[in-house]
Amino acid sequence: MDTEQLKKRAGEKAAERLENGMLVGLGTGSTVFYFIEKLIEKCKEGLSVTIVSSSKRSLDQAMQAKVSLADMDQVTHVDMTVDGADEIDGQRWMIKGGGGALLREKILAVMSKEIVIIVDDSKIVQRLGKHPLPVEILPFGHLATIDQMHLLGYQGKLRVFESGKPYLTDNGNYIYDIHFQGLRSDPKKDHEKLIHIPGVLETGFFFDLPIEIFVAQSDGQIKQI
Repeated sequence: MDTEQLKKRAGEKAAERLENGMLVGLGTGSTVFYFIEKLIEKCKEGLSVTIVSSSKRSLDQAMQAKVSLADMDQVTHVDMTVDGADEIDGQRWMIKGGGGALLREKILAVMSKEIVIIVDDSKIVQRLGKHPLPVEILPFGHLATIDQMHLLGYQGKLRVFESGKPYLTDNGNYIYDIHFQGLRSDPKKDHEKLIHIPGVLETGFFFDLPIEIFVAQSDGQIKQI
């Protein structure tokens, strides 16, 4: 079973958790795409939910089903958020933000009573750090912000479009992808160092959240952990 089929199975499995009346948070990424496709199908069959989203892309996709939309500026709690991850370790700590929506994803995550993370088994790791760590930074003075990261020993690249122009998040910010030299023994310490740099808005480290993980395994089975 190829990777796309695994993602589809994981997304559809997560959709089984949907119930009428839920306020559902939509994350971002290729696996979440399949969850949203199943959500659309269920809504056309009569499911009634309200959604908020961490990205315009996921929102545009979900609106194909003409679902109810809540104003994020008027919401303080979400029943269930479904999202993906770039890496998850044994402590359920994650690196997220490969799709560029890490700040919004983290805001949505801390609002959520329950977070369902859907991944294929390649995303389960012993320790975080093989995948680049996205860091969302302000465009204002961004070279100085990047220089401060370099002074702390963190090297990487500013994310850019094919044109060479900086990638922009839905909030109009830049993403700097840190490439670690090795797996992280203390990712919370890395986060604390980075988050205190003026101009750094958020890192892609996600810690200590109420998550349930659906893992699509190479044999086609979905493991719930």
